Amino acid sequence: MSPQIEAGRRIGGKPGPSSDLAVRRAAHRRWLVLVIALIVTAALLASGIWSRVRAGKTLRTETSQVATPAVSVVSPKRTAPAQEIILPGNVEPFINSPIYSRTNGYLKEWSADIGAHVKKGQLLAVIETPEVDQQLEQSLSNLNTAKANLALAEITKNRYEGLLKTNAVSQQDVDNAVGSYNANKAIVEASQANVKQLQALQSFEKIYAPFDGVVTARNTDIGDLINSGSTSGVKTDLFHIAQPGTLRVYVNVPEEYSQGVKVGMTADLSLAEFPGRQFQGKLVRTAEAINVTTRTLLIEIDVGNPSGTLFTGSYAEVHLKVPTQASTYLLPVNTLIFRSEGLQVGIVKDGKVALSAVTPGHDFGNQIEIVSGLKANDQVIVNPPDSIISGQEVQIVQATLPGDTK
Repeated sequence: MSPQIEAGRRIGGKPGPSSDLAVRRAAHRRWLVLVIALIVTAALLASGIWSRVRAGKTLRTETSQVATPAVSVVSPKRTAPAQEIILPGNVEPFINSPIYSRTNGYLKEWSADIGAHVKKGQLLAVIETPEVDQQLEQSLSNLNTAKANLALAEITKNRYEGLLKTNAVSQQDVDNAVGSYNANKAIVEASQANVKQLQALQSFEKIYAPFDGVVTARNTDIGDLINSGSTSGVKTDLFHIAQPGTLRVYVNVPEEYSQGVKVGMTADLSLAEFPGRQFQGKLVRTAEAINVTTRTLLIEIDVGNPSGTLFTGSYAEVHLKVPTQASTYLLPVNTLIFRSEGLQVGIVKDGKVALSAVTPGHDFGNQIEIVSGLKANDQVIVNPPDSIISGQEVQIVQATLPGDTK
């Protein structure tokens, strides 16, 4: 009890107005403290409940994120309208011919060695053919004998035909004279043909260049025995002549590029002996058939070589720009899914996976051409897990746009 109340009681036995006021103030303070305590308690309870709610929500979000696989995606890159391929080629002369002899004998002399530039009709070598010379002399003698017999037979025929008019000889004698004349005439013609043949063989003693070109090989020397190229024995090719003014480059194009190779397209040649330099040629013809052994198409590219800079027999890398289909795309090889259903890729649509079957084209090692099954705006999953299925929810953590080099 407060001192004021005790004093009031001592004075009059009842508390005064000031004591009532004090009592009410004390009661008000007690209620105020109680209300504040209740508010603080409620705030603490609310804070604890909110923390639990927020923690539960965060846990559910994190659990959902952990349960949703994170993937990286890449967009397909459209292929160029023309794709360059590099193929090996063999450089050959426009004309390349071995020179044989048409007669047997011994080489008497030669006048053109390797590297010599010769003109058409230029003398290359001379062959000694004593047997042919003797046979020609004998044939000429036989021809003269046949002509003499023919002249005698003609005189006899004419005489008998004149005597027949006066019945001095019989018809049988005239017929015999005419037959003898005809036989001798045939012998003369046969002897003339034999002489012409031996004269032709004798003319083959001299070897001439068949066209303008370069002597690339000389396989004989003075005194060598020469066998005729027309015989069944061992043949000796005396020279090789090449015409390098225009070169033929033969290339075997793989079957997959064969439809894009057309006559008239240009090609660039690179050779090891000319680093950093290219020579342009033109595709002039194709075999129009696939080789069943190599599964390639043989093509010919002509390259002008007026100054003789390029050597025949060289190895060249041929650069061809082959047109490609406009609707094809390029993808990294690590986007492909190999399953029993066939080749597939995973595409992200609205946060979910859609497996799409694709048709591959050319394989470029780290990239592969996709002929069908893709669109330009598709987001293709990189390194898809083996367990991925259509409809599965995923979240994209990294996207690579077409043309990025990352």
